[in-house]
Amino acid sequence: MKYWLMKTEPEEFSIADLAKRRLEPWSGVRSMFARFHMRNMTVGDAVLFYHSSCNPPGVAGLAKVAKVGVIDETQFDSKSKYYDEKSTREKPRWDCVEVEYVKTLPNPVLLERIRGEKKLANMVLLKQGRLSVQPVEQAEYEHIVSLAETSWEPPPKPKVKKPVAKKPVAKKQPAARKKK
Repeated sequence: MKYWLMKTEPEEFSIADLAKRRLEPWSGVRSMFARFHMRNMTVGDAVLFYHSSCNPPGVAGLAKVAKVGVIDETQFDSKSKYYDEKSTREKPRWDCVEVEYVKTLPNPVLLERIRGEKKLANMVLLKQGRLSVQPVEQAEYEHIVSLAETSWEPPPKPKVKKPVAKKPVAKKQPAARKKK
């Protein structure tokens, strides 16, 4: 079994949406690197379901790979933002995997918390953050799942004292001399 982190924008597709649908093709990926990772997935692989481009971002749930080698239908839909005019049914350029809902985490594991965990310092998420599909080590996966069992609040941000603007001191002009 391998472990993965897959990012999605929750306003587009969230863990709650996957919970309702149960199965969903992970379509719309247009990164060669992410496609490469999906092509290395096998049925049963574990997935950290990550909400990105939101405030706050973090791991919201768990899924698993249910099917591999799925043709990404969005590449053929001219109305889709994922349309690829170079792709044909005979030679599709984009494929994906189908993911299956496992569970919603009791406490999302926020990116800020992940950054603060020494055990997670080498995660691809922290090294190549923009990649939408990325590998995760088994120990990293297990640690994130264990972190979800406890609630966590980000530490308060230190209050930064705003410097008090000093009023400019007017330079005294030399007194004008009276002509005699």
